Amino acid sequence: MSIGLPHYLAVAAILFTIGVFGIFVNRKNIIVILMSVELILLAVNINLVAFSVFQGNVVGQIFAMFVLTVAAAEAAVGLAILVTFFRNRGDIAVDDASMMKG
Repeated sequence: MSIGLPHYLAVAAILFTIGVFGIFVNRKNIIVILMSVELILLAVNINLVAFSVFQGNVVGQIFAMFVLTVAAAEAAVGLAILVTFFRNRGDIAVDDASMMKG
């Protein structure tokens, strides 16, 4: 028994579902929302690499590297905003995020 494309797609679908479920269920904690977005991006990366290997080209793997770069930038900016929000408010509830409007 070998691991084929359907196995990778199943793992990616499970990760994507967990990510979407994490965003919809827990709307109060911004850290869980950021982790759920990272899970969704990880599922996309698994799909890109799996289809890239299946088709025999490297375009999907190159796109996966770009997605990883964007995910790292998103995490850095998101955590910087989170730290600033926590310093100003003393709490990280998503409901109070409208207070940061300039």
